[in-house]
Amino acid sequence: MRHLQVYRFIAEVARRGSIRKAADQLHITPSALTRKIQDFEEELGTPVFERLPQGMRPNAAGELLLRHILDQNADFERLQAQLSELAGVRRGHVTVACSQAFIDSVLPDEIAAYRATYPQVTFSLDVRDNVLGVGALSNYEADLALLIDPPLSPDVQELFVKHEPLCAVTSKAHPLAQSGSGPVRLRDCLRYPAAMPRESLAIRTVLDEAIWRLKLQAMIAVESDSLEFLRSFVVRENTVAFLPQSGVPITDARICGRPISNHDIDPLRVILGQLQGRILPVAAEKFAEQLAERLPDVH
Repeated sequence: MRHLQVYRFIAEVARRGSIRKAADQLHITPSALTRKIQDFEEELGTPVFERLPQGMRPNAAGELLLRHILDQNADFERLQAQLSELAGVRRGHVTVACSQAFIDSVLPDEIAAYRATYPQVTFSLDVRDNVLGVGALSNYEADLALLIDPPLSPDVQELFVKHEPLCAVTSKAHPLAQSGSGPVRLRDCLRYPAAMPRESLAIRTVLDEAIWRLKLQAMIAVESDSLEFLRSFVVRENTVAFLPQSGVPITDARICGRPISNHDIDPLRVILGQLQGRILPVAAEKFAEQLAERLPDVH
């Protein structure tokens, strides 16, 4: 490391073929540059330049030294890149837009796990369902978006895709909860009053399409664009709510979630995306890698 400056001086003299021209480029005096090279040659124990009437030319030792300098420069550039990356992982801010299903446990767990290793990275979390989540990427309001069945968009680069079932969510005392824990048919769910998501949520579109295709009818007791409200309502009234599996809190002993049969509704498509063509901050890139590695694909 202590020779980095003199290496730069030697490389410049070799490139220019002249002490004077190299000194002009390096913004030092020719005498100071000559002294630096002579001191280095004395320390090395051999001259590295031939002193010619028309200038300076590396000798055999100089050619070997120049190869060493090129190798050292390349290694140092790699080191600087790695240090910059490390600094970016350890410090920074990550903004995530996400569907409501991921705000209770998935993202709190993942952000806490990331910050346990990199406590200087901060996060912002914005609840943006479906189209609004895509818009957050397009408008540079979010680095990443974790969304359920978002519309296809050329603005979104999918970093990973996972699948999870839509679940019928009831109280533990509800007949659906008492009759088993495996997949349940949609027609059995709709025999009871429904606590339905509003049309602004992607899961309502999925439900409406299945209800129409299967020629069923829903007895809607209440509608809301808040999954938290729907979860809370089913423990107060004998209703059935419909939530992605990630939105069913496994720690709430009052609630039961059963996946709806694949015969009725295909697993929901969950994507983690970024703006197409955008180079993410390093912290956001590493957080995306963590999500892709840790979130299971449930069919």
